[in-house]
Order: sequence, then C-alpha cells, then structure tokens
Amino acid sequence: MTDSSSRPTPQAGSSTAVPRPAPRLDAGLWLGANYWSRHGSLFMWRDYDDEVVREELRTLREHGTNVTRSFLFWPDFHPEPDRIDEDFVERYRQFLRTSAEMGMPTIPTFLVGHMSGEDWDVPWREGRNLYTNGFMLGQQAFFIREIVRRIGADPAVAGWLISNEFPIFAGPATPDEVRAWGLICTQAVRAGGSRLPVSLGDGAWTMETTGKDNGFRIRRQDDLVDFVGPHTYPMGDDQVRVHTAAAWACEMSHFGKPVVMEEFGVSAALSSERNAAHYYRQVLHHTLLAGATGWLAWNNTDFSLESVDPYRHRPFELGFGITRSDGTPKPALAEIDTFRRLLDAVDFDNCARPDTETSILIPSHLEEHPRVSVAERTAITTVSHHAYLSAKAADLAPALSRELDTPRRTGLVLVPSNKLLTAPTFDLLLEWANQGSHVYLSWFAGAGGSHRGAWWPPIERLIGASHTLRYGLNEPVDPVVAWEFTEPLGNLKAGDTLRFPVSGPADARAMLPLDEESADCVVVARDGRGRPALVRRDHGSGAVYLATYPVEFFGSATPDAHRDDDVHRLYRALAAQAGVRPFLTVDDARVHVDGLLHSSGQRYAWLVNVSGDTVTAHPDQDGAGFRLEAVLDGRDLTEQIVLEPFGAAVARVVTA
Repeated sequence: MTDSSSRPTPQAGSSTAVPRPAPRLDAGLWLGANYWSRHGSLFMWRDYDDEVVREELRTLREHGTNVTRSFLFWPDFHPEPDRIDEDFVERYRQFLRTSAEMGMPTIPTFLVGHMSGEDWDVPWREGRNLYTNGFMLGQQAFFIREIVRRIGADPAVAGWLISNEFPIFAGPATPDEVRAWGLICTQAVRAGGSRLPVSLGDGAWTMETTGKDNGFRIRRQDDLVDFVGPHTYPMGDDQVRVHTAAAWACEMSHFGKPVVMEEFGVSAALSSERNAAHYYRQVLHHTLLAGATGWLAWNNTDFSLESVDPYRHRPFELGFGITRSDGTPKPALAEIDTFRRLLDAVDFDNCARPDTETSILIPSHLEEHPRVSVAERTAITTVSHHAYLSAKAADLAPALSRELDTPRRTGLVLVPSNKLLTAPTFDLLLEWANQGSHVYLSWFAGAGGSHRGAWWPPIERLIGASHTLRYGLNEPVDPVVAWEFTEPLGNLKAGDTLRFPVSGPADARAMLPLDEESADCVVVARDGRGRPALVRRDHGSGAVYLATYPVEFFGSATPDAHRDDDVHRLYRALAAQAGVRPFLTVDDARVHVDGLLHSSGQRYAWLVNVSGDTVTAHPDQDGAGFRLEAVLDGRDLTEQIVLEPFGAAVARVVTA
C-alpha cells in the first residue's frame, strides 16, 4: 500500500451543490385529514347528518387544518351502469356547501373501492378487469366525468383523486395497462370540465419507491397527474426507521411533481395517544424536510360502529382518528395545530429546501434491468434508507440521485452497500473524483444469494487494488465489525475506532478481501483481523474510498440500529475530508439538523430529536457567527437546545 502523502486536503466550496426537490401545488398548502363523518363512516351518505359534519369540520379548522379528502363511495353513487344516483350527489353537494361555510375545501375521491381493509365493489362489475375490460374502463370514465360535471365548479372542491389505493382494489397489472387506465381516468376529469389538480390515489406504491412491481410507475404518470401522494403505515424493529418511513417515501417519490403526504396515521389499538402524537410530530417534520408540501392525516375521527363492517371484523380500524368518537381532539391534532403555526411563522409558501453538497446514488436496478430478484431490489431501498438516515444524523441533508436520471456531481457522493451499478456509472464516478468529488462506495455481496458478490467491473481503476475472493464462498466477518483507523479521516484521528453490528442473512454477511502486496492505495482503516476495511485512492483533485464491508446493509438489517451503529460517524468524517460542511451541526447524532431557505434569503434551522430521550444539543456553527432564535417564542437557542423526547425546534438564523 502507498503512504498518505498525497491525501487531498479539504477545499470548502470547491464542489458542486445540487437542489433538493420540493415543488409546490398551484393550489397552495394542503394541511388536513382524510374525512369520514363519525355518523356513518363509509355509509355517511346514506343518512347524511349535516350538523355532525359541521361540528367535525369546525374542530378541524380550529386546529390549523384547511382541507379534507372526502370519498364518493362507489357502490352508492354508481348503483347501475350508466346511472348516477342523484340523491347521493345532492347529499354530497350539501357537504360541499357546509365545507365552504367552514372554510374547509375538499378533495373528492372517485373509485372507492378499497377502504379500511375491505373491498367494496359495484354489484354490476361481475368480475371484469378494471384495467383492461373496455366496458369497465368506460364505466369508470363515465362515473368520473359525470361527477365532475355535477360538482366540479363548486368552490369547495380543491382537487381530485381518482381512487383509493387502487393497486389493492384492482390488483397488479402491466405498466402499459396501468398507464392506459390512468390516462382514461384523468382525462375523464378534464372531460368533465375541471382543471383542478388531480392524482391517482395509488399510494405511490411503485417500482421506483419499493422495488416491487405492481405495474404502477411514477415516471409514467408524469403527464397525467399534478401531484404524487404517498401512503405509509410502516411496521418495523427500529424506532427511527418507523418515524422516518414517510419521509423516505416522499424522497423516493420526487420525479418533478409536488409530493403530498396523502395518508399517514396510527390506530389507538396499536399506539397510545401520547406515542401517536410523537409519531405525528416526527412524520410532519421529517416529511417537510423531505420535500412534502401537503399533508392529509388518516383520518379525522374515531368511530363507534363496532357492529358495522368493516369495523365488526377489523375493530382496530375504529381508532385511527385525530379526534375521538365524541368529537374531542386527540394530542395528534394538537401536533398538526402546532405544525401549522410553525409553517405560518416561517412563511412556508415562500420557502424552499436549500441545495446540498451530499448525494446518495440510487442504482437503476431498483426499477430497470431484467432478472434482478425482488430481494435485491428491495435491499436497494432499505440500504439507501439507512444511508439517508446516517447522512441526516451527520447533518449532511443528502439529496437522492438516481442512476437512471443522469445524476449530477456533488462534493460527497455516497454509494452505500452496492451490489448493482451499471458499468458506465463507474466511469462517471471516476470522472467526478478527478473533478474534485470524494466518492465513497461500500462493497456488498447482495441479499438474494444469486451470483454472490458485487456485480462490478474490475476495481483496480477505482482503488488500485485487486480482490482475493474465492468463487461461491463468503469471506467471514465477526459479529461486530470494528474498524481501527490507521490514517486520519476528517474529524477521525489515527487510532479511533468505529463499530458496526453485523446482521442479515448468511449470503450477505461477507466482506471483500484485498490483495495488499501490489496495491496502490492508502489503507485508512483495518478490521479486527488486520484486513483493509476502508481504503482510498486519489484521482485528480478528488478521491475514491472503498469500504470492504457493507456497513449500511448491516445497519439496515439490525433492530434499533441507530443506537450503536457508526455509519453516521463515517459519513461525517468523509464530509469533513471532502470539505463539505453543513451550515449548522450539533454535537448529538440523535438530533437531525436541516432547514428551509426563504425567498428573502432568511434561513430557518430545523432540529428534530429522533430519540425517546430528552436531549440537550449544542450547535456548532463552524465559525459562522450567527444566532438561533426560536420562531414561535423568540428564545435564544444559540448555545444549547433542549429537545423533549421526539421533539422538534425551529429557529430563525440571525446573522451578525
């Protein structure tokens, strides 16, 4: 191995910053709830009670919300082919009148369809395919067009959703079939005479966001929809991953259209009210920082309808409300109210996410290329989520950069636990390094077991060393991998140690052994057996780093990984070495720091405690010399910030 005499020195400001998307709806901010009245729930239109509706909308409005998403229960509104039930339409018109009086416009949803864990089909469908049967396509278009003709000009209508979670109701299809269905349905809205925003209501459960193929593609909706609407109800073994799952869905849904957090929430059967409030607070702030520009909680109220389907056999669905069945607010609604006051205080409509010099590369194998297993595709999403959280813990505010979209160069490029990249991308990474970027890759044997090992071209050009792998065999790893640094890296000194708990299936618990005898690179860190764990090779004015362990994959498969996983320390050190310095950092990785930039130039700092501990964090301005002033009460937060468990603080950055 070579010595470290040629190690690059940080060059602040020498790399390229990239924007982080957060496009806005022309309709303005949506902050509200999915709406069923506690009087009747799914069947509220059969016995509509305007007095209860008025009370419910007033409670929502008094707590900061400004919109609902409502549902045209398809079997009721479209009882026969080519016929709309005008009595139901008239009840819905009364709802619109009341919504207008309460200052609460609504987003009607047409094809409902699937709701609260059960499918509610029109009785005349007779098993016909909703994507491909000409009769059913015509009937869906008829229903949508005729409803829009009847109510589309009403000032209480804010936008439209074609369906509710259509992939569950209609099942999977081919991408061509899904696109044709989406084209017909969205054009039916336009044929009805409305130009208001429209989206599909599919939950953004697509190949690009999950790695699982149901036929839906955000890329193929681009000319059909005006916004993308993720739905998230995460389960897991890691508190931080659960609290940030919605934010990750938002980040993965950015393809040029606004992202509206269309459904999120928790049932009282699955979470206490206190913990539900924590969940709401975390989702709202993290999704804001992930570029969401609208929020619709699931849902507005609890129900006392135990003997009515679907609640008779799915009673946990009774308790998803942000108000109780007696109409009183839950703590989760108070979180929405506080969030709204923060948005108003920073003038959110005129704020944007600031650019960043850190990017995470998302392989094109997530959504393209034949014969890639579902296990490998889904591993890309879980590994990238862990890398994203680690970069957030290092206060680096990363952007996601998709290999399929001609990614742009940043000062620090992270390619975490990667088995799959196309060969030309390695040329691009070397080009970026020569131009001054610091490029980090970590080797990964893969999650599926097939052709175990990274599918890379020869690595000598990257790091000046070759591997000593044996075909079909894993190089063993210890239960906890410890790296001891033999060279300084950023804020890490020679002798410092990072630790990474090892998890995942046997096929994936492997490392890349390197041949040191003829290598032309610097060993930055070694593992507990003395093998190279992190190496660097200089290229032009930048460098390429290779981790021989898939530390991000290990973290993604470890329960409560964020308590003792050191990936964030590695990323912070790489950023410091690359000269990538966040405008603000704190001394505790449990606090994620990000922010918004107002069109006037005013900067706002967001600090979110992702832990269940009370944390006292001390900002490090890196010599910038500004004050932090809480936006709601003016408290000085410059020296220290005390955050309650899962708490958030928003500060105005006041320059000298």
